[in-house]
This record gives sequence, C-alpha cells and structure tokens, in this order.
Amino acid sequence: MKLKELVEAIEATLAKQGLPEISIGDTVKVGVLIQEGNKERVQPYEGTVIAQHRAGVHTTVTVRRVFQGVGVERVFVIHSPLIKNIEILRRAKVRKAKLYYLRDRIGKGTRLTPKLNY
Repeated sequence: MKLKELVEAIEATLAKQGLPEISIGDTVKVGVLIQEGNKERVQPYEGTVIAQHRAGVHTTVTVRRVFQGVGVERVFVIHSPLIKNIEILRRAKVRKAKLYYLRDRIGKGTRLTPKLNY
C-alpha cells in the first residue's frame, strides 16, 4: 500500500457523514463544542458563509456575523470533532466565490438577495 492510498484511507475514516451542502452566502448555525471547567456544552454560532476552502477532511468555512456593532469572523474546520452540527437557515443568491466585500459594508448594505427555490 502506497503512502497516498494510506493517507486517503485514514482521511476517509475521519470524514463526517451526512453534512449539509454548504455554499457561499448561506446563513448557517454551527454548533461548537466548548469546555468550561469539567462541563461540555454546545454553543451555537450563527452567521453568513463568506468563504470556503475545500480540501477533503481539511475543508474550512469562514462564517461572519455582526455582534454589538463589531464584525466577528470564525473559521471552522467542518470535519472537526468540535463541530457538533451545522444547520442551514437560509440561502442567498451570490455571484462571487468570496464575499470579502461584506467586511466594508454596514447595516442594510450587508443584506444578500434570498434564493427562492432551494
């Protein structure tokens, strides 16, 4: 067995099954497992997907939201064991692969056109 085949076999076992098909512009709710002392709980993080990097098990999604007037972005590795669930709340029609221009906009300028049939 060659090294490449071995790596692919290991990555196939680590990949999560049944993840939703996330696309740019989606508003998603990501359940992140956090530890506080001895307790574990799932903390929801809701925002708009502004970027995606597809790389098999190492696929990442950048989610942006505005909290108390400050833009907050988090990068999630979607196959990580710390990600408990991903829920798509609504989809938007976008024409770019990266929505970095949303960083410069405030208020109603950050709205995206909703996708009607999905």
